[in-house]
Amino acid sequence: MQYRPLGKTGLQVSSIALGCVTFGREIDAHTSFAILDRAVEHGINLLDTAAVYGDGASEELIGRWLQHRRPEIPVMVASKVSGRLTPQNIIHSVDGSLRRLALQRIDLLQAHDWDPESPLEPILETFHNLVQAGKVRHVGCSNWPTDQLRQALARSHQHNWHRLESVQPMYNLANRQIERDLLPFCSTQQIGVITYSPLGAGFLTGKYRPDEPAPQGTRFNIKPGHQRIYFNPCRFQIVDDLRQLAERTGQSMVRLALGWVLHQPGPTAVLVGARHPGHLDQALEAANSPLDPSILHQLDQLSQPAADTA
Repeated sequence: MQYRPLGKTGLQVSSIALGCVTFGREIDAHTSFAILDRAVEHGINLLDTAAVYGDGASEELIGRWLQHRRPEIPVMVASKVSGRLTPQNIIHSVDGSLRRLALQRIDLLQAHDWDPESPLEPILETFHNLVQAGKVRHVGCSNWPTDQLRQALARSHQHNWHRLESVQPMYNLANRQIERDLLPFCSTQQIGVITYSPLGAGFLTGKYRPDEPAPQGTRFNIKPGHQRIYFNPCRFQIVDDLRQLAERTGQSMVRLALGWVLHQPGPTAVLVGARHPGHLDQALEAANSPLDPSILHQLDQLSQPAADTA
């Protein structure tokens, strides 16, 4: 496992981070604990959750695991504030997260999404005050465009507030928009990049077809909003090309898609979700066994439309 600096925090985070969105929503406590145990056994030291995951069940399960099984090597917990980013809602959300996680401090608090109705400065000031109060160690954001992140850094510098140290965007073979603006900006500003959805919520596994509805029980059936992002001719063509490359190389589509994103130079860490420990094993294998450079080049070429349309 590789470890990389997260922004200017001084923290070193594992190149694979564990996304805990499935905990309490799609899997039970026993399976969640098995995944957490497997993660720390292999050196993963960042757990990512949110107040809304499973209506708080994800944080509760992590809290129970931390109380009984926290390893000697420190594990960092990142959580997110969802909904309106008013000072009152942020504070209420953080207090609820701390209670469910059974922690005195959240290592990384992130704004889950950009809130166009909430002024930026009160958000940043509230984040700063939470750090000063010791409830939060560092702050970041999720799904914020480059312009909003740029504004936030400028305002924080102006007021001498704790700045956003990380951003969490979607990134995979079929969705490479961050390569145009966000990754270069974060590189110059020393902002950590924690990407999510390396398999496109399962889109890159080949289970979806352009002329068929999403199978019952799949992520795209449970969360139809994913279809708006991925169900278009360009991205289905990427899946077809990925399937053909898998057949030619003898590698699975999952192995190829994970191998590509885990060995891109821009992200600090890649969030990997799991419904059972085997899903995590796939990512660990991809991280520890780099793809041949010629295969990485072919993956770059077949997914180039996803970068060109950024």
